[in-house]
Amino acid sequence: MAIWDFVKDAGKSVFGKAEAAEPKPATQPEAAAAKPGQDPETTRKVAALKAELRALNLDKDDVHLTLRGDTVKIETKGADRETLEKLVLAVGNIEGIAKVEADLPQAEEAPLFHTVKKGETLSAIAKAYLGNANKYNAIFEANRPMLLDPDKIYPGQTLRIPRD
Repeated sequence: MAIWDFVKDAGKSVFGKAEAAEPKPATQPEAAAAKPGQDPETTRKVAALKAELRALNLDKDDVHLTLRGDTVKIETKGADRETLEKLVLAVGNIEGIAKVEADLPQAEEAPLFHTVKKGETLSAIAKAYLGNANKYNAIFEANRPMLLDPDKIYPGQTLRIPRD
């Protein structure tokens, strides 16, 4: 099981404000996903994570998430390596998540991730990792569907860097 660190205070806000979140009855899929003894807030957050994965078309029937504090464990049997790396990034780039655990299929090399720093662009990142600023589109494509625009990256966001 590998663990990746993320910037907890950076990322997309999908949980809402804890103080503003009124407890509400769980929907049938949320109730089915809830583990016995799991508190309603954790159930709500897991449902929000699953909804984000659905919005990105990354949620398959065999993707299971477990939330413990600010750590998410991803379990799946059917995902290939690229999809699993995207799942790790989609969940890790959510505000409030500091660590993601997952078992990646075997490969010769570990995945290459980069955390965006203030002022960086995809072109600068492409030049640093791929040797050519014009290869920014390869990084953009490797991070779709999480990235919708190559000009919209933010400090603290973690990106997948293609090996090619």
